[in-house]
Amino acid sequence: MTGWLKRLSWIEIGILVIAVALRIALLDIKPAHFDEGVNGWFADQMERTGYFRYDPTNYHGPLHFYALFLSQTLFGRNLWALRLPAILASVLAVWAALCFREHFGATTARIAALAMAVSPAYVFYGRYSIHESWLVLFSLVFCWGLLGLWTKGERRFLLMLFAGATGMILTKETYILHIGSFVLAGAVLRLIEKILPSQPALPISLQRWSWDDLASSSALAALTIIFFYSGTFLDFSALSGLYETFAAWFHTGVAAAGHEKSTYQFGSFNYYWIALMARYEWPALLGFFLCFAYILRSEARLRYLGIYGCGVLLAYSLIPYKTPWCVISILWPFYFLLGAFTTATTKFFGYEMPAAVARVVLMVSLAASAFASIRLNFYQFTNEREPYVYVQTFPDIQTLTKPLLEMARKDPRYYHLQGHILLESYYPLPWMLGDFTRIGYYKKDEPPAPLDADFVVAEVGQMEKIEAGLTREYYKRKFRLRDSQEECVVYFAKATFDDWFAGAPPLFQGHQ
Repeated sequence: MTGWLKRLSWIEIGILVIAVALRIALLDIKPAHFDEGVNGWFADQMERTGYFRYDPTNYHGPLHFYALFLSQTLFGRNLWALRLPAILASVLAVWAALCFREHFGATTARIAALAMAVSPAYVFYGRYSIHESWLVLFSLVFCWGLLGLWTKGERRFLLMLFAGATGMILTKETYILHIGSFVLAGAVLRLIEKILPSQPALPISLQRWSWDDLASSSALAALTIIFFYSGTFLDFSALSGLYETFAAWFHTGVAAAGHEKSTYQFGSFNYYWIALMARYEWPALLGFFLCFAYILRSEARLRYLGIYGCGVLLAYSLIPYKTPWCVISILWPFYFLLGAFTTATTKFFGYEMPAAVARVVLMVSLAASAFASIRLNFYQFTNEREPYVYVQTFPDIQTLTKPLLEMARKDPRYYHLQGHILLESYYPLPWMLGDFTRIGYYKKDEPPAPLDADFVVAEVGQMEKIEAGLTREYYKRKFRLRDSQEECVVYFAKATFDDWFAGAPPLFQGHQ
């Protein structure tokens, strides 16, 4: 057994088992999400080009795409392979939270890790093939290294600080919010310390690393960033995207592009993230309320973490562009504050809550979080009334994909069927049907000519125009691709799909 595994107690192993079980159970009951389809498609292109070409207008770093490419190469093009890297990152984030026992004690770290293990958001988006779980993992690593340098000054913390920063830069452009918040939290802490010193204050430790350690860590971080952003040294022109991305990101963030949450606006403040906490994330909400007490009077590291947590929450609240998966980058500092409060004897605002009461509150909040997580992830995972279910593909997509995929598995010649897909938004179909060689994707009002094919997909509003261009007999089926998109219709050519539909009468007779 490795050294870190030996340091895990049975309680901590149990927390990791819970995290793994919730993230892998029934993983394929939920169809690929829009963004998963986009990310999978990028990984598919790497097989053709040999590397990932970074596009600053995509404003997502290259790391996740390389992880997807490796996973799909090893395990094939399937949902498990698509989601495995994000699952690993999400579970590693829980393990990283346990590592904070070195800073805050075992009980506080275990409570934070358990809250993360059962959280509806961390489980829901930990089962998604998107970048956010990586960002959480590396921000935790960065914070662990920073606190270690502060209190112990050892070389290992310097290495983890650089590893966390490098990982965030390789993951997503929002790293600038987190690194900026870490820096500003230090400045705010220093200001507050002059007015109301922490108890204990914890001065900066004597640093036990050398300038050679700093130089080698910096060089390794720079080399890693260059390696991935340059497409493994195959496209150095893409390195300019490291700074060009912020212009595109700023434009998108301000414009909101349909992702503004104006219904949560209260004056000049948007409370969207707090509303999500109130609905799903009770442990984090409790930690958020405790934040103010810790900022006013606490041990210096917890005060710093409270300032950082509030800073990140404020930064994400000020940006008009809001997608719910960003919440997992906001929640984790509040878990540590809740864990610390449960084990603390410090008075808050002159009142000391009995330990038994604090534990009951903790258990109720964790139980509520676990219940909400199971309900959301295994029962309501495509219910558009759930705020976390956002641009989610409906199981109804199987109306289109099941005949195609099952026929092709039985007879590979069907991978060469001709198909026309005319939709305003068609992801995740390019990834789901990526093994088919003759599918064309078109704007919904610009159909190809001739229109006849083995199958044709369009929006219901275009049916009259589509049917005017079809000359064959077709089986006609309707389905919903996702929320906020018009219902779709698929035409299966009778000559091709007659066996699948068992000779049922065709529902559309083409114009001769």
